[in-house]
Amino acid sequence: MDQQEELERLRADNHERREELTQVKEMLRLALARIEELEKQREPPEFVKENVKKRPADEKKPRKKRDAKPHRGRSRGVPTQMVEHRIVTCPQCHLRLGGMSLARVREVIERPNPQPVEVIHHRLFTGGCAQCHRWHEAPVELHEETVGQGRIGVRLTSLIALVRTLMRVPVRQIRALLLILSGCQISTGEIVERLHRVVSHAKPVLEGIKGRIRASPAVQADETGWREDGEKGSVWSACTPALRSYEDHHSRSGEMVKELIGPDFAGVLGSDFYAGSNSHQGLHQRCWVHSLRDIPNLKKKEPEDEGLRLWAEQVEAW
Repeated sequence: MDQQEELERLRADNHERREELTQVKEMLRLALARIEELEKQREPPEFVKENVKKRPADEKKPRKKRDAKPHRGRSRGVPTQMVEHRIVTCPQCHLRLGGMSLARVREVIERPNPQPVEVIHHRLFTGGCAQCHRWHEAPVELHEETVGQGRIGVRLTSLIALVRTLMRVPVRQIRALLLILSGCQISTGEIVERLHRVVSHAKPVLEGIKGRIRASPAVQADETGWREDGEKGSVWSACTPALRSYEDHHSRSGEMVKELIGPDFAGVLGSDFYAGSNSHQGLHQRCWVHSLRDIPNLKKKEPEDEGLRLWAEQVEAW
């Protein structure tokens, strides 16, 4: 093959490659156009919020007009102490003043000085019997004053449990707080042991509350995220108009619903649309607020469905 034939072959091959490249570019253009068309037709998921146009920096939001109602001042509390301030003579003329009357009252709210804790020694005496030759100790019952055999009283134990559970204060800070407020020195180990005693003492009461909830005709269940010691978890709640039960779990599975309301629950379970609540196979009432939020989206998806429109109007009116 001479040079001329080789050149002709390369030119033909180049021409063929150019035609293939042109076809690929045209296919790519059509594909991008189709993707753009599908993107415009596809609706975003329900959990995606619409973009809110940012307000210009120089545009100020108009202030709401307050109701023309007169402002009622804060009501005073019942005084536990009254201090009277009287003036006898004129500060300029030094003459005795007459016609004394109350001008105004200034209220000051203050907590009393910290009171030290009460250290109560129950002195138990013993005596010997001359007939049976036995020694007998005076009986004492302190279940209303302390939990178990500990030395910390019920009121102080309740304060520790309240600060720890409701306010989530660490144990060392609870120890410092008790020392500041009342001069009470308790070790961290004793505080932890008191909390364990409260749990064991309250367990039968909690089980009774759970039993009454499970026997209720309707129970509302829900869960929310809860982080403890750096680990993610969930707090599950089961509520009736009169009772509430909260449990801390590290799972959001549907098994938690069965554990919360019991496997034999025969009432109506109220919940949101979380899929874990679908494990309950009995009567189930979904949250009305969540339903009313989803109805407008449902009507947008099926605008020609007359039956859906009538049903939505009846639900929203009800």
